[in-house]
Amino acid sequence: MTRKGILLAGNWIIDHVKLLDSWPHQDGLATILEQCDGNGGCPYNVAKDIARLQPDMPLYAAGLLGDDADGKAILEDCHAHGIDTSRMSTCKEAPTSYTDVMTDSTSGRRTFFHQRGTNALLNPEHIQLDACPARLFVMGYFGLLDTLDAVRPDGSNGHAEVFAMASEAGMLTCADLVSTPCDFPAIVGPSLPHLDILVLNEWEAAQLTGTDSPDEDAVDPDVLKAQAEELLGRGVRQAVAIHYREGAVVATGSGQCHVQGSVLMPQERIRGAAGAGDAFFAGLIYGVHEGWPIAESAKLAVSTAAASLEAPTCSDAVRTWQECLALGHELGFRS
Repeated sequence: MTRKGILLAGNWIIDHVKLLDSWPHQDGLATILEQCDGNGGCPYNVAKDIARLQPDMPLYAAGLLGDDADGKAILEDCHAHGIDTSRMSTCKEAPTSYTDVMTDSTSGRRTFFHQRGTNALLNPEHIQLDACPARLFVMGYFGLLDTLDAVRPDGSNGHAEVFAMASEAGMLTCADLVSTPCDFPAIVGPSLPHLDILVLNEWEAAQLTGTDSPDEDAVDPDVLKAQAEELLGRGVRQAVAIHYREGAVVATGSGQCHVQGSVLMPQERIRGAAGAGDAFFAGLIYGVHEGWPIAESAKLAVSTAAASLEAPTCSDAVRTWQECLALGHELGFRS
């Protein structure tokens, strides 16, 4: 089989996005300036981002939706972006997962209120890998997929089972983490030997490696490099990328380490940071799919993340990979 394209599984979520005049104190009131619905969750965000980066890329969706308006909206949106939904299932036992995303207009920072819904019921049997011609397999997020998260008596879980099956089917396996409180070593650890690419931020890296969480204003790239190399030592086969506000560190199984500065994005152009981490992930794995050198993939990753900041939703501001790179070069990269 000549493989091409990406199969994306896991959290399919509708984001109900509200742009606030400011973040309120406890028991306080904020005014909603704008509101809209958008895509949320790793596979949904990344699929739409890549559909924008490369409109003719074959994309395949796998997941579990509710039999409701939000579920139908996800399927219609996927069809509009050329995403194959033949591997999507629906059920009546729970609603389609959704998140209320509250974005502070003064800073671009966002806070999430999440309903897990059908994502909590997703199990390995829902993820149909047979006969899928995709080159890459993506699944996320750990910690928000209750059935897949459940640790079995042998220490494994559903995530590890699915990633192992995708590897055996001949796909490169990729995972992105999310900053949710959970037992990262127990839930993520069993999958590391079955992963080719792992992407996470500095807080998630600290949780997974059992080190102190860094101050976001004083992240040390040397510490991130050591964490990335540790995760490679725990089994990740090709690359570990740790992104943070000022850039990203990417360590590879071949011994390379690349530090890429983030785009110097003017504050007045930032309308929301929701989905920026997934946009980074999308840019990186697009480069992996295309066989780019890791340095070029990392540059596209930070440029795609920067482009996503120009809309309060996760993917609406992402454009073609050429336009994202042009944005990065136009605004410049941190050293």
